[in-house]
Amino acid sequence: MDSTAMRSKRIRLYTLTGFGKNPGNLDARMYMPRTPPTALVVVLHGCTQSASVYDQGTGWSTLAERHGFALLYPQQRRANNPNLCFNWYQPGDARRGLGEAASISQMVQHIAGKYRLDRSQVFITGLSAGGAMTSVMLACYPEQFAGGAIIAGLPFASANTLPQALERMRGQGFPSRRQLADRARAAAGRDGDRPILSVWHGTRDNIVDPTNATAIVKQWHDLHGL
Repeated sequence: MDSTAMRSKRIRLYTLTGFGKNPGNLDARMYMPRTPPTALVVVLHGCTQSASVYDQGTGWSTLAERHGFALLYPQQRRANNPNLCFNWYQPGDARRGLGEAASISQMVQHIAGKYRLDRSQVFITGLSAGGAMTSVMLACYPEQFAGGAIIAGLPFASANTLPQALERMRGQGFPSRRQLADRARAAAGRDGDRPILSVWHGTRDNIVDPTNATAIVKQWHDLHGL
């Protein structure tokens, strides 16, 4: 492959601006397939990553073009977190109507309205810190998503400070199962249907302990009343 072809292969995403209020001070990238999309997938990158790096590693834009759905990549700024992690553990960024969570919600509403997307076909996924922020969005804004996939993530509201976050990543000090379910149940401030959820975690993950996957499943198991 020549250099021109390689550059064109890499340049997949474009910058989304003017999406409304941005209390979390996030950037945003998008991919639109050539055919008019009806569905939207929101993708949240992990620490030290950018939207384009995660897209190249996962191939989401290739899938979007093949299957005809739009992509939204909220992107962290170094001013918010020096390691480019989403601040999933800070209540000011990880609660309905606040910070980064509110910014992502604003992006979703803007894109769905502008491109007349089917609101019942909006999905979200994320890796590591992005997976933990996926937990936040599904708990806090369940009405916006049909379903989500948490990859190597952590349960919603399992930590409120950075030291607690690091402890949870080691698989230690979790709130009780009932506390986790109660926090998720109260997060949206409303009753109604909850999104479907899939949880993915490598058994040899040495960054986020796999016990987090079990904790997420238990949190949502109780949230759904199963």
